[in-house]
Amino acid sequence: MTDSPRARFNAFDERVDRFLEPTRNWKPTIWLFNVAAALGDFGLLWHIVGIIRAIADTSRVRQAIILSLLMGVESLLVNQGIKPFFRRTRPTTKGDERFRIRKPRTSSFPSGHASSAFFAAVLLSGWSTWPAIIMWFTFALIIATSRAAVRIHHATDIFVGATIGALLAVIARITLTIF
Repeated sequence: MTDSPRARFNAFDERVDRFLEPTRNWKPTIWLFNVAAALGDFGLLWHIVGIIRAIADTSRVRQAIILSLLMGVESLLVNQGIKPFFRRTRPTTKGDERFRIRKPRTSSFPSGHASSAFFAAVLLSGWSTWPAIIMWFTFALIIATSRAAVRIHHATDIFVGATIGALLAVIARITLTIF
């Protein structure tokens, strides 16, 4: 008898949770995941990145505006459009007590932090060179991982959120080249 898909997803979530447990007791990763979770709130990091890029090079002001506007659209689509259909409960209601994070108001699936992080990384990669592209995806991966590490999301929430964000960004990039 084979396990149901839900049982396989739950088993995967549990394996990732056990894998992340050591990071919850090490001060550098506690600090990193606290900061990453905070910077991921409302896509804050990505708005800051857009502003810094625009200040460093005024020809990027348009990109910063587009990034912020599209981040808002992505957030609405994921948090108001997709999440209400699933209503998946979170692993914890307030996160692991070893972390200081904002209590979310939406359901767990998919991860909005992971979606916005990978949305921004893919979008920014279209305006960047390789060293910066690596940095965007590193930031996105840290923000996404932080959500499982602080126990506010299941690993499968993160993988699906990251995939949705990346796909929405590809659509946005294609749309931007057309118009």
